Formats: sequence, structure tokens, C-alpha cells
Amino acid sequence: MHKESNSSSSLPSLHTSFSAPSFTAPSFLKSFYQNSGRLSPQYENEISDGEGRKRTSSTCSNESLNAGGTPVTPRRISWRQRIFLRVASPVNKSPSAMQQKDGLDRTELLPLSPLTPTMEEEPLVIFLSGDEDTEKVEEKKKSKELKSLWKKAIHQQILLLRMEKENQKLEARRDELQSRKVKLDYEEVGSCQKEVLITWDKKLLNCRTKIRCDMEDIHTSLKDGVPKSRRGEIWQFLALQYRLRHRLPNKHQPPDTSYKELLKQLTAQQHAILVDLGRTFPTHPYFSVQLGAGQLSLFNLLKAYSLLDKEVGYCQGISFVAGVLLLHMSEEQAFEMLKFLMYDLGFRKQYRPDMMSLQIQMYQLSRLLHDYHRELYNHLEENEISPSLYAAPWFLTLFASQFPLGFVARVFDTEGQINQLMVLQQVFEMDISKQLHAYEVEYHVLQDELLESSYTCEDNESLEKLERANNQLKRQNMDLLEKLQVAHAKIQALESNLETLLTRETKMKALIRTLEQDKMAYQKTVEQIRKLLPADALANCESLLRDLAYSNNDKAKTGNKP
Repeated sequence: MHKESNSSSSLPSLHTSFSAPSFTAPSFLKSFYQNSGRLSPQYENEISDGEGRKRTSSTCSNESLNAGGTPVTPRRISWRQRIFLRVASPVNKSPSAMQQKDGLDRTELLPLSPLTPTMEEEPLVIFLSGDEDTEKVEEKKKSKELKSLWKKAIHQQILLLRMEKENQKLEARRDELQSRKVKLDYEEVGSCQKEVLITWDKKLLNCRTKIRCDMEDIHTSLKDGVPKSRRGEIWQFLALQYRLRHRLPNKHQPPDTSYKELLKQLTAQQHAILVDLGRTFPTHPYFSVQLGAGQLSLFNLLKAYSLLDKEVGYCQGISFVAGVLLLHMSEEQAFEMLKFLMYDLGFRKQYRPDMMSLQIQMYQLSRLLHDYHRELYNHLEENEISPSLYAAPWFLTLFASQFPLGFVARVFDTEGQINQLMVLQQVFEMDISKQLHAYEVEYHVLQDELLESSYTCEDNESLEKLERANNQLKRQNMDLLEKLQVAHAKIQALESNLETLLTRETKMKALIRTLEQDKMAYQKTVEQIRKLLPADALANCESLLRDLAYSNNDKAKTGNKP
């Protein structure tokens, strides 16, 4: 590249020196052509004279043609001339590759001009007469260079724009990964092995295809653990499996309003939501920044739900539930999961203005402590510590405000499968499924009694009757509960039998289709045989078939007789 630039830069100086009126040929050029024997003394003197340059060039160009106007064959050049032309001209090809395609000799003189001349002219004459053509060539070169520069600039601009877009995408991914890393900044309860991650990946494929999975298999997988990086997707998978099995009635369905449309509206609960933003996970890095990304997304989520559920609106405790969801998924996904928890699982009952469900849960907890942990119950009663002081935050925040996030995440893993009090059951290792239902009935009975006691009852007999009726109702409720459990077991068995019967039915239908196809084929073959056989043979065959049919019927009758 350096040699080519030097050679090309030397050309304009040579042409300008030839065009000057005081032109004298260099001594090395004279000796060069004298030694080669190709430059006459007369021509040498004419070149040394500056005024006769044009005349000699014209004579050289005329001498290159013979009398008939046909071009003279080009002169052969020596190896020294070839080296000189190789250095002085901008041609990049080797001397062996400089031969024209029309079969000329390799040792012919190559032009010094950038434009390849016709073979009708002498090389030296072209070198001398190329002064006028150089300006045109330079102009063409400049235009071509400008076009190429414009093309390069446009291509570079396109590449720069593409690179900026890719950089923006990479920065967005980097920010997403960084925010995800900040979100999942909590200690996991237990360790999750690679085999568990592989099994969950296989199950998550069914989430896209919306296929029912075996619940026992899901329970075993939940016991083995849930990977922290895929926890949000697994929660959505569990919600889908729950909805495939439990259809929510149309009366209890949430309003069909999108998340983006809800964000455009204004809520009356805005002040209460803003106050609770700083109280929700204040030590977590994602929510600790005042009006940061975490608090803004939490505000949007709580605002959207308060507009969706007009009855509940916003209640203290929902912010912790929404915060746990936001740590594992995006805003829209967290909004769908919050709707699932509130409507499908029925947690919105404890956030209603009367908070009936919350009171039932606290009564159930106190009754459990009274029946199974009497010492703890007596200790709490002596110190006048009611369940509303310590248990209300547990139930309202789904244990998120009082326990580590690793434990809370494990509670959310099993939230669609069990009740909140079942978590306490696993802690204390008790079987309380029947007791919880009995305590709920008992709470309602006591509530009715309190309402009736407001009306003054003077007779003791009415109280005894109420107690008897209450005991009878309790017994009936227990019996009904047992019957309900038996009915649930029968329903599950019937559902499994129904599935097996449906599979058998499909198989039988497939067999019937194949048999019908075989029957049609046999009928066609019989018809073809009848066409080919004569009438006598057909009559004999039909008689034989009848005899065989009669004999088979007789054997069947004799076999059926005792």
C-alpha cells in the first residue's frame, strides 16, 4: 500500500514537468533510452530543447503509424525498462500479468497514465500527450472517490444506528438482570438440586400447553424444593393447575379490566397506599429507595387492585403480598397472581370491611392452642395477649411482615394447595383439617348466640334448649364433615374411573373403525370372487357355508347346556 501511494503521487509531478515550457529530459532517462537503443540522437536533442517538445511528440505519434495508417507493432522493452515502469506506474499487476488478452507480447511497453491507452500509440508518446487527459481523469477520480465516501458514510451511519440499538438492548438486559439480582437478594430456605430444576423445567412446558398434571407429582416436587430463579414462573404454573381443576363461578369472577387501563384511572386510596410504601420491606434493597423502581411498581400494583376490587379497595397487609409477588415477576404478572390469590383462593374475604374471615382464623388459632398446647394458651391468657396482637399480621400479610423472605417464599409455594393455618399445622405437626372446620362452625354458632343474647332471655329453659340445639348442631356438623370427606373421595375415584373409561372408549372406537374397514375390504373381495366363479360353484359354496353355520350353532347350543 505504501509503494502504490508513492507511485500514484509521483504521476502528477511528472505530467506537470512535461507540460512546462522549459522542459529538459533527465540524464538518467537519456542514458536509459540510449543504452536500450530505442531513442535516436535527433529525438534526444529535440527532447532536450524545450520549445520543440510538441513537435517531436507529434512526429513520434506520426511515426508510430505507417503509410497505410495501420498501427506499428509495439516495441520490445528491456528488463531495466520493465523495472522502471513497475516503479513509476500505479499498476499493481506483476509483469507477467500485464499482458493483454488479445495475445500481445509480455515485454511490450506499459503506459504511465492511469487510463489504459489503445495499442495504436507509442507508450512514450502517450506519456507525453497525456497532460490534457489527466485533468479529466482526476475529476472522474474525485467524483468516484466522493461517491465512495458518501456510500461509506451512509453505511457507517447505518451501522452506528444499529450498534446504538443493540447497545440499548444490552443496557436494558443488563438493567433487568441487575434488578432481578437485587430482587432475589434473600436467603433461600434449604438448597435446590439440579435434578429438581430439570423436573420443574419439564413441568413448565405444560404451563404453555395448559395440560393437567398429576397433583401428587406436583406435591412431591414442591417438597423437594423450588428454584429461586424460576419461582415466579412456577407460581404461575401452580395457579394455572388450580384453575384447570377449580372453576370460579361467574358471580365471583373479577371484573374484566386490563392492568394498563386501570393505571390510567385515579384512586381514592392513593394517600393510604403512599403511606404504606415506606413500611413495606424497608430493609430490602429493591424497596428501600424512596420512590425508586420498587416503590413505584408497588404503587402501580396496589392502585390497580384498589380500582379493580371496589369492595376491598386497599387494606393494610396487601402491600406485603404484592411486594413478594413483585420480587419474582413483572407488574402485569404480579397483578394476575394477586387476582388469583384474592378471588380464586378467597383471600379477599379477610380484607373486607367486616374482616369476618380474619376473625374466624384467629378464633381457630386460639382454639387450637387451647386444645393442643394448653400451657402456651394459659401463658398468653395470663399475660393478656390476644391473637389479634401477634396473629393478625401473619394472616393479613401471609407471614411476609414477620418472617424472613426465604420462609415466606416457601409459604407462597404451597399457598395454592393449603390454607394459612395449615402452615401452622406443619410447624406443630398436627392433623387439624377436621378441627378447623368444626371451629369455624362453632364460631358462627357463638356469634348467633351473642346476637340472640342481646335480646333479654329471662328463662333458663331457653338457654338449656339452645345448648342442646348447639350440641346437636355440632354433632350434625361433624357427621356432615365426615360424609363430605367420603363424598370427596368417591368423587375423585369416580373421576379417575371416568378418565379410564374415556380412554377405553376411544380405544374401542378405534378398533371398531379398523374392523369396519376390514369388513368393507372382505366384502369387496367376496364380490370379486363371485364375479369370477360360475353359478354352480357359487351354489355349492353357499350350501357349504350354510352347513358350517348350522353345525356351529348346534355346537354352541350343546355347549350352553348343563
